[in-house]
Amino acid sequence: MKTPGEDQNRRLLRARDAMDRDFAQPLDVPALARVALMSPAHFSRRFRAAFGETPHRYLQRRRIERACAMLRDTTAPVTEISLAVGFDSLGTFSRTFTAIIGRSPTRYRADSAPINAPSCFVRSWTRPSSFG
Repeated sequence: MKTPGEDQNRRLLRARDAMDRDFAQPLDVPALARVALMSPAHFSRRFRAAFGETPHRYLQRRRIERACAMLRDTTAPVTEISLAVGFDSLGTFSRTFTAIIGRSPTRYRADSAPINAPSCFVRSWTRPSSFG
């Protein structure tokens, strides 16, 4: 028999999976709360308690993680990458990228080279940290 906590965690994981899958789509807390079958305020509190960061911050990190891979592995313009990962403006993308990674997207691209390793290793090694 499932406990209420297990059911709630499963619903939070479902919402997190939606963020991982649909990171480039417009996502907001009310939409994610509906996925988790919770009110937006309760969802935000429970998500933070379960995963250590707010839903918005988690989504930002996922988008920036995808952007890092694109900056390393493609020659697409930074503007195109920012739109492809779900940001509406280049300014917001650059500011968020710099806050999380510590350097601008252009500087990151100049300093980085494609990583020839299994993709699971690359994702793990290059994942932006929420702890700076």
